[in-house]
Parts: sequence; C-alpha cells; structure tokens
Amino acid sequence: MKIILFAHPSFLGQQSMPRFTNMLAEEMRKRGHEVDIYSPKALFFRVQSPAVLKKWLGYIDQFVVFPAMVKKLIKRHHHTLYVFTDHALGMWVPVVKHLPHVVICHDFLAQRSAKGEIAQNPTGWSGRRYQQFIYEGYATAANFISVSKKTQLDLHRFLGRVPVLSKVVYNGLNKTFVPIALKTARQIMSKKTGVDTSGGYILHVGGNQWYKNRVGVLEIYNAWRASGNNNLPLLLIGVLPSATLKLEIERSAYREQIHVLAQIDDEYINAAYSGATVLLFPSLAEGFGWPIAEAMASGCVVVTTGEAPMTEVGDNAAIYIPSQPLRESEGVAWAQGAAKILNQVIDLPETDRVKMVQKGLDNSQRFNTEKALDEFEKIFLEILA
Repeated sequence: MKIILFAHPSFLGQQSMPRFTNMLAEEMRKRGHEVDIYSPKALFFRVQSPAVLKKWLGYIDQFVVFPAMVKKLIKRHHHTLYVFTDHALGMWVPVVKHLPHVVICHDFLAQRSAKGEIAQNPTGWSGRRYQQFIYEGYATAANFISVSKKTQLDLHRFLGRVPVLSKVVYNGLNKTFVPIALKTARQIMSKKTGVDTSGGYILHVGGNQWYKNRVGVLEIYNAWRASGNNNLPLLLIGVLPSATLKLEIERSAYREQIHVLAQIDDEYINAAYSGATVLLFPSLAEGFGWPIAEAMASGCVVVTTGEAPMTEVGDNAAIYIPSQPLRESEGVAWAQGAAKILNQVIDLPETDRVKMVQKGLDNSQRFNTEKALDEFEKIFLEILA
C-alpha cells in the first residue's frame, strides 16, 4: 500500500503533531508500506519581513503554493491512500476528496471555541474565519478516525451527519511508561530537581494552554494546604509559567513549596509519575488527556475532571472532581471541594492505594501503541479496498 501523509509545515514549530506523523510513517514503513509525507515548504515564509507579516506569508505557502503542488503530484500515484494526520489540515482535503482518503481527528477545541462554545477561549474574527475554512475542507471528506469517543461525537455534531466511515482508535502511549519503585523514583526526582521529594509530592504535567488549567491546580493546592497540616510540595512539569500563573505563585502563602520544572528531559517524566503521591489534572477540556494514561501506566493515582474525555481515559481507575465553574464567585468553593477529594486520595489506606494503582495499570493497557497501529493499518486497507 502506498500511503501519503499530509502534515503540518515544519516552519510552524509544532511538536506533538510532527511526532505523531513521524511515528505513523516509521511504523507503517516497518509493516512494509511505502510512505511519503507531504507538507508545505517555507518559500514565502522565508522572505525577510516584519513579524506581523510572517503569518500571512506562511498562509501563502500553505493555502496557495502547497495545494497547487499536490495537484501535480497526485497524478503520479495510483492505488494510494491519502491520510490527513490532523483535521486542522482540512483545507487540503478537497484536493484529494475524489481519491481514497481518511482524516484523523485529535480534538475540536479550536472549532468549538470558534463557535462560541468555550467561554474561557474566545476567538476573534480572523480566527473564526480560519476555523470555518478548516471546517469547509474536512466536511468534504468521507472517512474519519477519531482518537476518542468524545472527539468522534464532536465530529458528527459539526458535520451534521455520520460519515461513510467513522472509527475510534485510541493512540498508544508514545513512550514507555512503567512503574518505578517509589523510593527509587523519589530519589531520582530529588537529585534532578533539588527538591526534597522523599515524602511524596503532588504532580501536574501540562503547558500554559487555557484548558490545562494550571491556575486551577494552584487554587486547589492552596486550599488543600490551608485545610490542615498538609505540606507536600507541588511540582508543575511543563513550560515556564505564564505571567498570570507566575503572579499567582508569588501570591501563594506556600510559594516556597511550589516548583515549576520547565523543559524537563523525557527520561525523568516516568520517574516523576512513579514517585508522585497523586497526579492532579483538573483540565477544563482535552483532546485526549495523555498525562492520565501516562501516570496510570507509571503506577500513579490520578485525580482529574469528571467530564469527557478525561472520564473516557480514566474510566473507573481515576478519582473525579467537578469542572471549575466559570463564575469567579464559585471558585473558592470549587477549590475547597476539590481539595477535600484530593486529601481523601492522599490519605488512602495502603491497601486501597494498591488496589487503585492496579486499576490504573490495568486501564492503561487500553492505550497500546502496537494495538493502535494494527487498527490504523486495518482501517487504511479497508478504505483502499
């Protein structure tokens, strides 16, 4: 089978989507398939110009030059499947909609924001038009793969129909996560960070995106610390804090025990999960919520938001808290309620904790890379047939 993968341009500086594309390409080649990756090249984008114009020059490369190039290339290929590695590449779908194709959907947060469905993430006029452009493209496709049932439901809702083919394939964990002995993991983290983690710690993994709700993590931590003689440190693994988060940390009475670990090497992530007392992951929304699965595979108990897709990933192996309310006046009560649940998890009797960890380990087996690749390959062959 010949597979053409459509990918985001490298000049946009994305990380997760290129990793996914390269993984899919590499693994399909190992299975004996011929794979090419089509992606816009930086032509106009390379032109020396003010920063404000760079985005628009990039648009010329993506929406004018690239589709014209693809139209020439597709004439050379027969018995080929065209795979869009992200539905956000939907503007290119019409070029090959008459040929065997499939669109992989990761999340519809940007589409939902553009529709005004997410108050925490308002979208301006140009952003709404851009998302409409994407929608008009992927809406012409016949075949889709979604990475979660939540994503699939959003897809069907936006399309207003059930596509010819619509499957759910959970991505496999893209790194190896296994339980590391608690004492060993905490020694690794203490040595790496300079923080005394021997007694445990509360962990969050994620960036500054609005939906990751890092400020909410801090609010729960502050409420938990204020509720009793609690003194575990909080480790925030991800990027440097936003200005808002930095200010909130400085305001916290417990700032000396709040540690932001930016750009920590991948080799330490597994140890961070394994050594944590609990992963606190109160996201407002997610495309999937990988830290939930990664933590469980590492033997860590998870507290997360009781809404899809977090509930889909965590299943019966996570502890759930309500989503943070929009009204600031309700924020204190929310943080205090979440802190109580967090405390119950931290104080779990050892026998209950062991059972919870085992539930998580069992649940994480659903997110197996080989199984996901088998499903992708099976669907690809089905469409091409």
